[in-house]
Amino acid sequence: MDPVTSRQFNTDERRGLYRAIYERRDVRSRFAPIPLPDDVLARILDAAHHAPSVGLMQPWEFIVITDPDVRSQVKRQFEEANRRAADDYTDDRRRLYETLKLEAIVESAVNLCVTCDPAVTRGHGLGRLTMPETAVYSSVCAIQNAWLAARAEAVGMGWVSILDARALGQILHIPESIVIVGYLCVGYVTDFDPQPELAIRGWEERLPLRKTLHFDRYGDRDHHRASTLEQLGRATAGEEHR
Repeated sequence: MDPVTSRQFNTDERRGLYRAIYERRDVRSRFAPIPLPDDVLARILDAAHHAPSVGLMQPWEFIVITDPDVRSQVKRQFEEANRRAADDYTDDRRRLYETLKLEAIVESAVNLCVTCDPAVTRGHGLGRLTMPETAVYSSVCAIQNAWLAARAEAVGMGWVSILDARALGQILHIPESIVIVGYLCVGYVTDFDPQPELAIRGWEERLPLRKTLHFDRYGDRDHHRASTLEQLGRATAGEEHR
């Protein structure tokens, strides 16, 4: 059977998709003081809502946060959580941590909180009976869709995870049965880094693809095939994204 050709992406469309993937950045600085138009926000949210979900359960919901008072409360909660997080590091790592910009709760145009209802009845439990955690996994897919759509719109997005979930839930009046999956800062930025900021700052570097690959069973390595696949993938990415 021949592969489908009638609904294929053309070369430019494929390049655009891969560019969004390779140039997506976790942005927490350089947000511009420019409002985010509702039509742009709508496209980002609609992309998130079209994410894949196990059993088509669509367990996600989105809280769009623009109220300055709500955002100030979230910012204060971040500051408390960040002080505790900093205590986990010492010496040079602690000093580097304290220089990182890890949120843009107030500076960004919009904040989004993505939640998950793990008990949602949509999908009739298909795929969840053996792996109930797929509800949260599906909601993470929604965040990834939003992130790629935002990059295609030249909109920055940053995930703020240094928050106490219970305290955040109280601020946002989220029921205890609902899981907070991600808190996102969204808005136009003055620039996108050529590489992830944490790599530029020396916090961590990207792991080569070949080191993540196993074949047939976990632990079964084929270094030649892994290196070949990595080289083929890098050819797709282009020199500027390596």
